Amino acid sequence: MPESVLDASADAHVALPITGMTCAACARRIERRLTHAPGVRQANVNFATKRATVEYDPRETDVRALVKTVEAVGYGVLEPPRADVAMSGDDQQAAAERAEVRDLWRRFIVAALLSAPVLLIAMSHGRIALFNVRLINWVQLALTLPVIFYSGWPFYRGAWTALRHRAADMNTLIATGTGAAFIYSLVATIAPQLVTTATHAAMPGMQGEMVAPVYYEAASVIIALILLGRLLEARARGKTSAAIKRLLGLQARTARVVRASQEVDIPIEEVMVGDVVVVRPGEKIPVDGVVLEGASAVNESMLTGESMPVEKHTGDEVIGATINETGSFKFRTTKVGRDTVLQQIVRLVEEAQGQRAPIARLADVISGYFTPIVICIAITTFVVWFIAAPADARLTYALVNFVAVLIIACPCALGLATPTAVMVGTGRGAELGVLVKGGAALETAHKLQTIVLDKTGTITKGTPTVTDVLTADGFQAAELLRLAATAERGSEHPLGAAIVARAREQGVELASAVRFNALAGHGVEAEIEDHNLLLGNLRLMEERKVELNGLGARAAQLATEGKTPMFVAVDGTGAGLIAVADEIKPDAAAAVSALKRLGLEVLMITGDNEQTARAVAREVGIERVLAQVLPADKAAEVKRLQAEGKLVAMVGDGINDAPALAQADIGIALGTGTDVAIEAADITLIRGSLSGVVTAIKLSRRTIQIIRQNLFWAFIYNTLGIPIAAGVLYPFTGWLLSPVIASAAMALSSVSVVTNSLRLRRFKG
Repeated sequence: MPESVLDASADAHVALPITGMTCAACARRIERRLTHAPGVRQANVNFATKRATVEYDPRETDVRALVKTVEAVGYGVLEPPRADVAMSGDDQQAAAERAEVRDLWRRFIVAALLSAPVLLIAMSHGRIALFNVRLINWVQLALTLPVIFYSGWPFYRGAWTALRHRAADMNTLIATGTGAAFIYSLVATIAPQLVTTATHAAMPGMQGEMVAPVYYEAASVIIALILLGRLLEARARGKTSAAIKRLLGLQARTARVVRASQEVDIPIEEVMVGDVVVVRPGEKIPVDGVVLEGASAVNESMLTGESMPVEKHTGDEVIGATINETGSFKFRTTKVGRDTVLQQIVRLVEEAQGQRAPIARLADVISGYFTPIVICIAITTFVVWFIAAPADARLTYALVNFVAVLIIACPCALGLATPTAVMVGTGRGAELGVLVKGGAALETAHKLQTIVLDKTGTITKGTPTVTDVLTADGFQAAELLRLAATAERGSEHPLGAAIVARAREQGVELASAVRFNALAGHGVEAEIEDHNLLLGNLRLMEERKVELNGLGARAAQLATEGKTPMFVAVDGTGAGLIAVADEIKPDAAAAVSALKRLGLEVLMITGDNEQTARAVAREVGIERVLAQVLPADKAAEVKRLQAEGKLVAMVGDGINDAPALAQADIGIALGTGTDVAIEAADITLIRGSLSGVVTAIKLSRRTIQIIRQNLFWAFIYNTLGIPIAAGVLYPFTGWLLSPVIASAAMALSSVSVVTNSLRLRRFKG
């Protein structure tokens, strides 16, 4: 039965590729409208990725309605990729971004070529004879018109769209500033008597003819510089998504499928669940599946980070994008398209990049109100200079400073400060095997104080083996093992599986259990051949008042050796002990040591008894142990730690860890664990290694450091730039900021923020 039928009421998610966004204020406007749309649970619009991530109730709305909501605000939406089709590196959004860059290049080249002579004329100040002609202002007008109406047209169109929706954004600032300079210059060219005064000096050689000053260079050069800034920004922003492109590049393009008894090569998009696929040595495995026949060694380093190939035989799972190294084999596909492991990793990274870190909220709020405030400051600047400046130059001073304030105040850097760092940070994390589900998790991780590590499957390998079979008087080891394995044959617990495996290794023939009952956190009980059998921990024996026959002391000794002793009771009497040990992961001790060096308190939580738990903890360097904790109580223990005022991370891999992972401030799941645990976690470690926890926390701290640097410089830039542009230094130094210099500084600020974020690509972990 399809998942949608099983849970029709579940909220749906969609990522909408947005076109037409030019600044953080655009993103905020779209997000606000989507958030208030019917049926929408949550909406995040990321200016850096140009995506809107929307969670909605499919019973109340659909993707088409969401697209109309975005279009109603004045922006466009590319068709979202279908859920059953794997994304490619050449998807619609990538093509749209390339088209946008080409368009920016064309507009910039026109603006640059035509602005250069205008700037040269303006800088000559009438001292170059070639430019000392009566129609020089008309020449400048002719050169500036294409810049305004072709190169700068997107700014004016965006400003008009914002105005229609009673809003203001970066386009408003650019359009108002350059438009004011152009309109003033146009009037001065057509009707100079309207803007000149008797005190204006005549240009040399013009026979006293009155020629009004014009500012075409302010309008045309500003547009050229802003376009250049956007080009550099687009190129830098493209690098922030390089991680996803590299992940997608791992995917095979074709698959050799058996159709009508013939092997045919087909595009990977056409592979269906249930197809039989043939893989030869050296080829990439196209999709996920299960081996039907043949054997080989597969390089799974892209998923696990382990360089050693993994042997694959009939019944083993294979993962798409891994590399078949030796033999040939056939496998039946189980997951295709966007359901494959690789595509799910890509989806997690995309969703993480689409979400906003809490630290960005201040910048978002400021960006939303910034433009109207700047317009007010610019108008005030104009009025003050018009009143205070000398009468013969008041309009000139007022206009130049008005334009400079509008141009330098564009809040692009502020809007890019957080999302670019989150994009690069989460992308780099994915390359290192750390999948962070969003900006919020990335930010919270840097503030963690306590790390709680589950024992089995996290500190240890999770594949325990039987080490000792000890019996009480009157019982035989082989019989004890036979009864215990018979009882555990119906259990899914790893300790039970170890007992069954040992019995099969020794060729023990198992009986049939008449009755079986799993006792969560305690053990199992069963009825076998008219005997009542209990198999479990000391707590179970005490609750059932079992006579231990001296087994307690022997169990304590086993526990001090780091082994888990399981009591076996037959008909209410202690019959023996079966000790099981789980090998500690090679990097566990080093990871714990590294976490401590980061200033974190490290705890271990387990359902094992105190002695066994402490033996394992000692071996890896953990002092504080929470032992004999039932699965249902793990979340309560995490909550208790939080009640002490600590920010807690829980690291686990099993289904019974899912509630604790969800309860923790940050849940970290090992990718080798269950899907339930991974879904409940905020961070997933693909490689199943504890060193990934260290990498995740270091990455979080480095990313937040970069974000703070970005926000600091963005705030400082606007805080210092606006007063200087308004002319506050003029009374003391005689300095005024040219609108051309202001536009260059504005473009440089955005590029510098993105470039600073790109330093995260060199993060080593």
